[in-house]
Amino acid sequence: MLGAVQLGLFAAGVVLFVPMGMAGWHLSRNKMLFFSCALFITLAVGVHLVPYFPSVTSFLSSPGSSVPSSFIVNRDSCLSLLHQVAFDFQELDNNNNDTSSDSKRGSWKWVESGTVVDCGFQKLTKTDASDLLNGSWVVVAGDSQARLMVVSLLELLLGTNEMEMVKGDLFQRHSDYNIFVDEIGMKLDFMWAPYVSNLTDLMPVFKEKKSYPDVFVMGAGLWDMLHVNNASDYGVSLKSLKDSVVLLLPVSLAFANDDGSGTNVGPVRSPSLFWLGMPKLINSMLNTDEKREKMTDVMWQAYSDELYRSKLLQQFGGPLFLLDIHSLSNNCGAHCTGDGMHYHVAVYEAAVHIMLNGLLIESNQKL
Repeated sequence: MLGAVQLGLFAAGVVLFVPMGMAGWHLSRNKMLFFSCALFITLAVGVHLVPYFPSVTSFLSSPGSSVPSSFIVNRDSCLSLLHQVAFDFQELDNNNNDTSSDSKRGSWKWVESGTVVDCGFQKLTKTDASDLLNGSWVVVAGDSQARLMVVSLLELLLGTNEMEMVKGDLFQRHSDYNIFVDEIGMKLDFMWAPYVSNLTDLMPVFKEKKSYPDVFVMGAGLWDMLHVNNASDYGVSLKSLKDSVVLLLPVSLAFANDDGSGTNVGPVRSPSLFWLGMPKLINSMLNTDEKREKMTDVMWQAYSDELYRSKLLQQFGGPLFLLDIHSLSNNCGAHCTGDGMHYHVAVYEAAVHIMLNGLLIESNQKL
C-alpha cells in the first residue's frame, strides 16, 4: 500500500519527469507548458479532494502505511474504556486486627486488554497534572463522595505532606472549602451540596457573574436516598438540574469595544462537566438501622434509573461525563470499605485520573 509520503513523491516525479520526457519528443514549448500546467492543476485538485473520499483516506492510512495506531483510535471508544480499571490490595500489617479500608495498601491500574492499551491511558504525575490544570478554576460540588474526590486531587497536586496540612480545614463538617495553589495558579472550590436541588441553585450564580469554572465536578444522591427516599422526586430534581446546566452551554462573555462604545460578544470555552456517580452500597455494612432500611439495592437501582432517564449524562446525550464510582467501588470490592458507603482512597484516586485522562482526550492532548 502507498502511504501519503510515497504518493507525494510519486506525484512530484510525474510533474517533473513527464514534461521532460515530452520535451525529448521535440514538442513545442507552448504545448509542453500547457500540458505541465494541466497536469499540475489536476494533481493539486486531486490532493485536496482526497480527504472527502473515505475509501481513499482509509487506503492511505491502512496498516501498511506509517500512521501510528494511537492516532487511529476512536475518541469516543477511548472515553467509554476509561473505567476499565483493576485494583490490587494487601494488608499494611498482617498483625493488625483493623479491617477498615485504611488498613490496606491499595493500588490500581487500567486493564491490559488491547483496546485499552491502544488508548494510551496514563497515571499522571504531579508535574503532568499541574501542567494540565495550570491556571484553571476547578469546582467540585456535592456530598462526602465529592469531598473525597477533592482529597485525591489535592494529594496528587500538593503531595501527601502538604495535603496533611489542609485536611483539617477540608474536612470541617458540612462546609465549603477553597484553596489557591500558587505554584500552578489553580483555584479549587469545594461546595457542600448534598442534594441535587443544591447543585441546581449553584447554576444561576455562575450565569449571573458570567464567571465559569474550567472543570466542574458535581454529584448528589446519597442524602436524598436517606432523607427523602423517593426516586421519582430525585428524577424531577435531576431534570431541573440538567435544564440549568444546559443554560451554561455554550457560554459567552460581553465586553466593550476598543473605543468604549457598545459591546461585543466573545466566545468563552465551555467548562468540562463531570457527574460523580454514587458508590456501590453494601447494605449489611451500613452503620445505622435507618441506612440499612432505606439505602437498599432496590432503591439504589431506582435512583440510578432516574439518573439515566434524566439525560443528564453525556453517555445518554446530556452535558456531563459520568465518573462511575459505582463501577470502580464494585471492582474494588467489600474489603475496600469500612462502612459500606465510603471507599478506600484508591477508588477516588482512580476517579481523579479517569477525569484527567478524559480532559486530555477532550482537548486532543498527548502526554
